[in-house]
Amino acid sequence: QGQLVESGGGLVPAGGSLTLSCAASGIIFSLYVMGWYRQAPGKQRELVARITPEGSTNVAESVKGRFTISREHAKNTVYLQMNSLKPEDTAVYYCNAEPLSPWVGIDYWGQGTQVTVSL
Repeated sequence: QGQLVESGGGLVPAGGSLTLSCAASGIIFSLYVMGWYRQAPGKQRELVARITPEGSTNVAESVKGRFTISREHAKNTVYLQMNSLKPEDTAVYYCNAEPLSPWVGIDYWGQGTQVTVSL
C-alpha cells in the first residue's frame, strides 16, 4: 500500500521561502508522476507543479519563476522549493503520485501540509 508523507509547511512572511518534502513509500517511485497541489479555503484544489520520472516539469502560471519542483529517486522524495512567497500562496499543499499507467497502480495523496504566508 502506497503512502505519501509531506513535511516542511509552516508560517512565513511574504517574500520568504519554504521547501516542502514528500516521502513516498510502498510504490515504485520511478513509475509515478509526482505532483504538488494546493487548496485554499473556499477554493478548489489546483495543480501547482508536477514532475515526470525523467524530470520533465510543468508549473502553474501563478507560481512560475518562484516555485521549483524536483525529485530524488534515491530517497523516493519529491520537493517543492517555494521562493518569493505571497499571501495568496496560503493553502494546504498536497503531494500526489499518479501512475504512468493504470497497470502500475492507483493515485495516492498525502495528508497535506499547511503553508501560511503573512503580510
